[in-house]
Amino acid sequence: MGFFDKIKAAFRKIKTKLIVYFVVVMVVAVMAMAPLNVSIEEGRMASHAGDEFWAVFFTQLFTNIQQPMSCFGQCFSTYFLAYMNVLKYYLLVCGFFALVGIIKAIPKHEFQDIENGSSDWSENGEQYAVLSKKKGIILAEKNYLPVDKRGNVNVLVVRRFWSW
Repeated sequence: MGFFDKIKAAFRKIKTKLIVYFVVVMVVAVMAMAPLNVSIEEGRMASHAGDEFWAVFFTQLFTNIQQPMSCFGQCFSTYFLAYMNVLKYYLLVCGFFALVGIIKAIPKHEFQDIENGSSDWSENGEQYAVLSKKKGIILAEKNYLPVDKRGNVNVLVVRRFWSW
């Protein structure tokens, strides 16, 4: 299994989680980062005017959280460069966490996520070195466990119980 096959498998494995993650990241960028950015900028302007930064910041933050869409519009009209700077670092951190998630989802070996006990382990009739194609105890279609085989021929049969 090559490197790119492993990356594809990782994306396939966590595709829905990544979609949800990126939707949450975008919602937080609008609903939380915009009020935070507007509050920081208003606190900076107030500190230049002689007021205490933290008092103005927390007062404005609790006010701005209640109206995130107006803050989002204010970010694009008044505080565009500051918002883009904050958004850049926020998306960088979120991208790092997404990358960590993808790396953790990379299969460790080529048999990961293959059903145990399936016939996926054999290709081109390799199972017939152990099993028989024609006679013996039926395991599956065209797969028989020979009764004249040396060694252990114990079989566990699992099937559905039908009641009419």
